[in-house]
Amino acid sequence: MLRDPSTKYRPFPQIDLPNREWPSRTITKAPRWLSTDLRDGNQALIDPMDAEKKTRMFDLLVKVGLKEIEVGFPSAGATEFDFISGLVKTGRIPDDVTVQVLTQSRRDLIQTSFESLRGAPKAIVHLYNAVSPAWRKIVFGLSREEIKQIAIDGAKILRDCAAAQPDTDWHFEYSPETFSTAELDFSVEVCEAVMDVLRPTPEHKLILNLPATVECATPNVYADQIEWFGKHIRNRDSIAISLHTHNDRGTGVAAAELGLMAGADRVEGCLLGNGERTGNCDLVTVALNMYTQGLSPGLDLSDIDEVVNTVTYCTQLPVHPRTPYAGDLVFTAFSGSHQDAIKKGFASQEARNDELWEVPYLPIDPADLGRSYEAVIRVNSQSGKGGVAWVIEQDKGLKLPKRLQADFSRHVQALADETSRELNAADIWGQFEKSYLAKPDDRFVLGAYDETRAPDGDRIFAGDIEVAGEHHSVSGRGNGLISSVVAAIRDEFAVDLEVADYVEHAIGKGANVRAAAYVECRTGDGRTVWGVGIDEDIATASVRAVLSAANRA
Repeated sequence: MLRDPSTKYRPFPQIDLPNREWPSRTITKAPRWLSTDLRDGNQALIDPMDAEKKTRMFDLLVKVGLKEIEVGFPSAGATEFDFISGLVKTGRIPDDVTVQVLTQSRRDLIQTSFESLRGAPKAIVHLYNAVSPAWRKIVFGLSREEIKQIAIDGAKILRDCAAAQPDTDWHFEYSPETFSTAELDFSVEVCEAVMDVLRPTPEHKLILNLPATVECATPNVYADQIEWFGKHIRNRDSIAISLHTHNDRGTGVAAAELGLMAGADRVEGCLLGNGERTGNCDLVTVALNMYTQGLSPGLDLSDIDEVVNTVTYCTQLPVHPRTPYAGDLVFTAFSGSHQDAIKKGFASQEARNDELWEVPYLPIDPADLGRSYEAVIRVNSQSGKGGVAWVIEQDKGLKLPKRLQADFSRHVQALADETSRELNAADIWGQFEKSYLAKPDDRFVLGAYDETRAPDGDRIFAGDIEVAGEHHSVSGRGNGLISSVVAAIRDEFAVDLEVADYVEHAIGKGANVRAAAYVECRTGDGRTVWGVGIDEDIATASVRAVLSAANRA
């Protein structure tokens, strides 16, 4: 890298737009969406999709709810042409979906594009040619007038080819390719020349796509360009401004969002952001960003895993686990402080009467996207007591008291350090059983017992406790069942326990509900021990909890 990059690179010039309005606007409605997965996305693949994968992708796009789909570049070859014409001939295109094809501004390519759509009830033909100085000078060696004439000639061929197939409801899109690096006045001049040929009306609009073919500036500059264009193009009510952002600077989504605030009507991109170089705008992210602001995007992403699985199958490209909304780990917390906040957020959510979503670290409810809560919190050596408690609650229905959460997290931390890996629910439950629940090799094993009430109101515990294979009949008296069990153990086995806290709750609902009991005890030498009991009967669960604490004492 250069010590002084200014010798090789220059900053992108700002747009003269002193009264810009977009910074004070918000997005208030969903745009028209266009998927370019089957065209721009397909062109970016090492191994382009075959007919089976293209069909599977098309079906996904329809299922998600996209109403405009760029299905290919029919003049690129027989595979593209046959797929597009096959969609038309087999009637696979739903009535409410409009397919679009892309073509360069050449007569033979345009004619091939129209032929691929023969018989379609309606379709969009997308014409483009590059207009920026670098392309004019380096790629084509043409003047501004010559570049404009290419666009005019192409528009005339569009008009004539459409007239030759009157049974189709034709719509047109024109892209001054490389718009974001071209002179704004020249882009307007070329687009208006195309409008002069195609004569759009408010009822039959021309789509003018203003692509950031290569992202060369911050997204606010692109928004300025869009607003400037919208204010200077004539007959604004007869055109739909479309955005086609790329992600070279990592801000393709932001540029699209600011472009909508600047007055655009339509967004082009790919599901999960596939596309040339660093990708196209990620339609899933833009749509779900709107959703989290309480705005329906008009797309159904309620099964995000189906979207991910289909896209990865068709493109053979992995989806990064941190991809917004769609990645495997985007709803997962490993950090202890994050886990604690999320756990409290879910508890608050459950306790409130309203449906307003307010859970720390989760801008969207994973359930809205078809994701379960099981993977929201996962445990490794970075995790804390809240995360461990969440996993136990989700997996087994146990709601551990706070001090027990802290005690158990030490055991889990030791296991995580020992194994040096993520711990799954089975690992955590195994550690919980080992640490707190009754086992056959425990010193004290509960047998049959009875509880009676004395005339003075005290409770009397009388039962059988097995110690090292020998059965002991024991009894104890106290003001409740738990204190009477503690007294029996103290009197018979000299185990000194003092109950500091007791919590119980039901596990599950319905006829098969069980009970969980947690008891915190102090030993004679000042230690704190916990016992846990689980049983169909709450009284038995509490007795088991006391014996569990005694075993640990």
